[in-house]
Amino acid sequence: MTDQPEAAAPAVAGRPLLAIFLTVLVDVLALTLILPLLPFYARHFQASELQVGALFACFSACQLVSGPALGRLSDRIGRRPVLLMSQAGTLVGLLVLGAANSLWMLFLGRIIDGATAGNLSIAQAYITDVTRPEDRTKSYALIGIAFGFGFLVGPAASGLLAKAYGFHAPPLVAAGLSALSILLTAVMVKDPPKRARISVDRTSALGRLLRAPAPRAHLLELFAYAFSFSQLTSGLGLFLAARLDYDVEHVGYIFAFSGLIGGLAQGGIGRVARRFGEAKLARFGFLAMAVGYASLAQAYNLPVLLLATAIGALGGAVTRPAVTTLLTTSVDPSAHGEALGVSQSLTSAAQVLGPLSAGLLLGAGHVRGWALLAGASALLGLLFARTARPRVTNEESPPRLA
Repeated sequence: MTDQPEAAAPAVAGRPLLAIFLTVLVDVLALTLILPLLPFYARHFQASELQVGALFACFSACQLVSGPALGRLSDRIGRRPVLLMSQAGTLVGLLVLGAANSLWMLFLGRIIDGATAGNLSIAQAYITDVTRPEDRTKSYALIGIAFGFGFLVGPAASGLLAKAYGFHAPPLVAAGLSALSILLTAVMVKDPPKRARISVDRTSALGRLLRAPAPRAHLLELFAYAFSFSQLTSGLGLFLAARLDYDVEHVGYIFAFSGLIGGLAQGGIGRVARRFGEAKLARFGFLAMAVGYASLAQAYNLPVLLLATAIGALGGAVTRPAVTTLLTTSVDPSAHGEALGVSQSLTSAAQVLGPLSAGLLLGAGHVRGWALLAGASALLGLLFARTARPRVTNEESPPRLA
């Protein structure tokens, strides 16, 4: 646990955020090179739609098991060494993907990556370590900006590389970026003071968080967000191939367009959050996701596809940082690590279920049902958001969970 984490934040919160942003940016570029490729890479080895969903899900399933252990390890020995360990696992997993000559090797690469996956969760814990509560929405948005830029550049590059050089090329380029990320972490990222680290104990924290009304509502919001988003992203390539006969290159362009919208939204999220508050921002985000994702059911041409993608991308970009901030401000500062750890576990669980449901629906030919379920899941998040308590103010003390 931490001793006065907020007091330690100002001393370490300048350059470290730039360092962690650059590290996450390179990691996300590597991720987004793989995301639009996987359905087509798997289908190249005669995978079914359900097997494609399982390929996405196995990463999150491994992360669900390994994530708590990595979080506890980072509390004990520091964020930086565990981040380096996690990045090394990503590098090995990508090299296996690049060398794959059968479907089982694709699964092996994803399992290796998932078993060591802690890059983004440790980066989020690092940000929490070094920032004050009032700055966290803007700081968490750094990860969103990295995702926005990564989705803008990575998917388009993946499509071009796959078309020009084959399905092996994007994972190998991603492996090169992963090696660069390891170098950036080794050179630029420094551990915050030990007193600023926020302990993560997910198993014992889960029950306490779910018994507290405000944290429970925000955790349910994050679960709904992750299920909806993962179902959308894992099935989008298969959907576009079935509905519009798109190949990996054109799917990459759609992901890139989504990243552009998301990046623009993340750029202004700090000012919008200060003006309207995270609660209203989260409700708007869920509504936009629901409308955008469900509208894909009627996307039979490019203009409708782009409009639905833009609305959904806008919602997805603002929802997670807003809800994450609401979660951390709904508990005592000493419970931040517990709250973030539990949220990561629930997110991983949702990211197992989302791709599997996408694979089942698309495999059964329920293309419209896939889009409508993604939209309905976001709508469920909106319902959870409407039941959440208002954000804690300086005059109120958040509930202690320990």
